[in-house]
Amino acid sequence: MSTLADLPLIASGKVREIYALGDTLLIVASDRISTYDVVHPTPIPDKGSVLTGVSMFWFERTAAILPNHVVSVTDGVPDEARGRGMVVRKLQMLSVECVVRGYITGSGWKDYQATGAVSGIELPEGLRESDRLPEPLFTPSTKADVGHDQAIDFEGAVKLIGDRALAERVRDVSISLYEHAAEHARQNGIILADTKFELGLDADGTLTIGDEMCTPDSSRFWPADEYEPGRGQPSFDKQFVRDWASSTGWDRTPPAPPIPDDVVARTRQKYIEAYERITGGPFADWLSRTAPAA
Repeated sequence: MSTLADLPLIASGKVREIYALGDTLLIVASDRISTYDVVHPTPIPDKGSVLTGVSMFWFERTAAILPNHVVSVTDGVPDEARGRGMVVRKLQMLSVECVVRGYITGSGWKDYQATGAVSGIELPEGLRESDRLPEPLFTPSTKADVGHDQAIDFEGAVKLIGDRALAERVRDVSISLYEHAAEHARQNGIILADTKFELGLDADGTLTIGDEMCTPDSSRFWPADEYEPGRGQPSFDKQFVRDWASSTGWDRTPPAPPIPDDVVARTRQKYIEAYERITGGPFADWLSRTAPAA
C-alpha cells in the first residue's frame, strides 16, 4: 500500500488535497478549518472523517438521482487517509458553484434586503431572516480562485457552462438533490437551509456530482427544535468557530489565530453530532467501515 508521501500531489485547498492515482484521483479531507477564507493553525480532530462520511452517506442515497464520482473509500486509500480519503473518477468540473437555498439567510438575506431578490429571482415582500422560501431556489455563483465566489443569475450560469440545455439540467438536478437531502434531514430534526454542489462531466459526458455533498462545510444545517424565523439560527457548521474568531478582534487577514482547546472540543462535538443525526448511526461505524485491515 502506498503512503500519501508516495503519491503525486496535484492540488491543495483550504480543506482537501488531491493526489494522482493514474486513471483515478485520491481526495483527502483534512482536519483543517478556515474562517473568512483563512485557514487556522489549529485542526479540528475527526473533521475530515466527518466530511467524508457524510458525503458518502449522501452519495449512496442519491445515486438514483445523479451519479457520483466515488470509486472506493477503502481500496487504494492509504492507511493514514482511511476515513478521510476517497478514490474517485476524474471529472471535467463545471465552472459554477451550484447553490440551492431553501431558506433566506446569509448572503441571500443581504441581497434580499437590498434588492428584494436573490440571484435575479424576485421574492415576496415581507420575508424575515431565516424564513422558509416558497420553493427552493437555484442561486449559482462563480468559482473564485482567490477570495469570495460571486453570485450570478441563471443567465450568468448559462454563459459559464456554455450550454443552455446543460445549465437547465444542472439547475433542475441541483434542486432535486437539495429536496431529497432536505426531506431526509427534516425527518431527523435538522433543517437544511442551503447547500452547494460541485458538478462535472465524466469521460462519457454524463453529468456527475463530485467533491463533497451536503456536509457541515458546504451547507447550513439548523436544529429544527431551535428554529425561529426573524433571526440568525444556531447551526451544526463552523459558525461556532466563526463567532469565536469574530470576538477576538482579528481583522480576518492572515495569519488566523490559534483556536482555544474548548472551542476545538465543542466544534468537534458539533461535527460529530451532525454526522450522527444525518446518518442515523454512530460516527464510530464510519471509522470502523474504513479502518485499515488488521
